[in-house]
Amino acid sequence: MDSGVYLFFALFSLICAAAAAQGGGGVAARELWCVAKNNAEDAALQSALDWTCGPGGADCGPIQNGGPCYDAADLQKTASFAFNDYFLKHGPSEETCNFANTAAITDLNPSHGSCKFPSSLAAGKGNFSGAAAANSGGVDPSSASSVARLRSLMNFMLFAIPLVV
Repeated sequence: MDSGVYLFFALFSLICAAAAAQGGGGVAARELWCVAKNNAEDAALQSALDWTCGPGGADCGPIQNGGPCYDAADLQKTASFAFNDYFLKHGPSEETCNFANTAAITDLNPSHGSCKFPSSLAAGKGNFSGAAAANSGGVDPSSASSVARLRSLMNFMLFAIPLVV
């Protein structure tokens, strides 16, 4: 092999090491919430909400009359807040976000108006490793930056190859 090829591989190795050092190989934590399913029956939601705010021990103060998340007309939003509180207190998992199959995990922030839902990251529990979240549609920023780094590397390689050969 001639010295140009060795130089090429040396530069390639350095670039790969630099990309890895910048965190290109890690998995970013995702913000997750537990919310009531759109298709859940009102009676089942009410029953799950009663358990969650009672024996389940969720903090249901914000969904009480006068609270920032109080909305007597929207059982789904009300139940979602209680479900999410329980989910965060007991560790984010599919088991802590089920409520007789009336709830699901999402990566879409359910906060609305002055009602702010804390996420799995805010609770310091952003390392959820369960199945893909329901309603996933967001872009994982670490994936986007990894793709950008890979494109930059490929552009560099396309430019460097003719110089070496």
